[in-house]
This record gives sequence, structure tokens and C-alpha cells, in this order.
Amino acid sequence: MTTVRARTLFTPLDAGGRADTVTRRLAKAIRLGLLLDGERLPAESQLAGQLGVSTVTLREALATLRTMGLVETRRGRGGGSFVRAPSEHPADRLERPLRLLSLHELRDIGDHRAAIAGAAARLAAERALASDVAALREYAERLRGAAALTDRRRADARLHIEIAATAQSPRLTREEMDLWSEIGDLVWLPEQDVASVCGDHDQLIDAIEARAPERARQIAERHVAVQTSRLLDLRLSLHQP
Repeated sequence: MTTVRARTLFTPLDAGGRADTVTRRLAKAIRLGLLLDGERLPAESQLAGQLGVSTVTLREALATLRTMGLVETRRGRGGGSFVRAPSEHPADRLERPLRLLSLHELRDIGDHRAAIAGAAARLAAERALASDVAALREYAERLRGAAALTDRRRADARLHIEIAATAQSPRLTREEMDLWSEIGDLVWLPEQDVASVCGDHDQLIDAIEARAPERARQIAERHVAVQTSRLLDLRLSLHQP
């Protein structure tokens, strides 16, 4: 089980355990690529136990996910609930939500992202195990090898969320998931230079492995600041206040 799954995704929900809470967590994980297309979810009784909810609540959530087109259920031997990843959004469709965000809102989201990413990187450098670092390098390679833009976005999100999970902070991990759900589709709009992004990631993982918390924080914050600046420039070019 990956770090983010073990420490955040398949862990008991906070108070309430309502079906809509289960739906939001699983839908977010699917859209971010934490659960992969075609992947079989754990058996209902097992998944309900991991999330700390009843099987009735889980089944209600799965029914909603099926309606959303994010899960399909197969019957018979080898059956179960399987992930269906959402399709790619063309760039012109992604510009529409960007137009709805003001420059102030984009800057504020960027500040929030930098704060969370910086804190997560600093703590990861203090707490990472050798196995965590190896996993981070694997996720970094996935981005380097991704051909489709959707795969690059998901690999980028996955790496940053895994860094927060490596920090051993469920709250920071959930914050990263929330932020990538909110802005992740826009981060690669327009498409970034893959070599530059991967270079930042390599430096960040090197700092985590070297147990250099302040260097890791600075690299993470600078990385987010560059992405935020690109989005602000693009938003300005759309000529809408």
C-alpha cells in the first residue's frame, strides 16, 4: 500500500461517516489519480472497515460514484467495484474555470499552496524513511515518462500529495488533496516545461533525502510560486477582470 493510502486515503473518516463524505473522498482520489483507472477497490466489507463506516453507508456512496461515472460494478467471478478515471478536458474548457477566478483569488490560492507545500516538504525532510524517498523518486519518474497531459497533471499531483503523506500529517495531506482538486487542472495550463518541473522535483526529493528541512521548504515554495506566476500571467492574458 502506498504512503498516501496507508496514512490518509483508506483511513477512518472524521466524525459523521456519512455517505456524501465517503463519496467526496473517493471521488477526489479518483480525479487526482490516487486510484487508477481500472483498479479494483477493496471488498465492500474491507473498505467499509478501513473507512470506519457501515457497509450500508459505503454502498450508498458507491451508488453515487456509479452515477457520476467514476466507478463501475462488475458481477460474477472477478467482479467488484472498479475505478473509471474521468476523461481528458481540452485546454479551451479549462480556460473557462480560470476566467471565473480573479487575480486576487489566484494569488490567494497560490499563497495557500505554497504554505502547505512548504510545510509538508519541511516535515518530510525530518520524518521520511528510506522507503518513502524511494517511493517519491518512483512518482517523479512517472511524471518524467508521462506522455499525455492528463497523466502529467495526475503524476504531479500524486507526487506532492505523497510528500505530504511522507510528512506523516493526515491534515496536511488532506489540504494538499483539497488544493489539487481545486486548482490541479489549471496548474498545467498552459503546458509546463516537463524538464524544468522534473528538475524541481529532483532537487526537492534530494533535500528530503538529505534531511535538509529548510532547503526542502524553500524549493517547494519556489516551485509553487513559479506555477502561480504562470497562472497569473495567463489569467491576465484572458482580458477579463
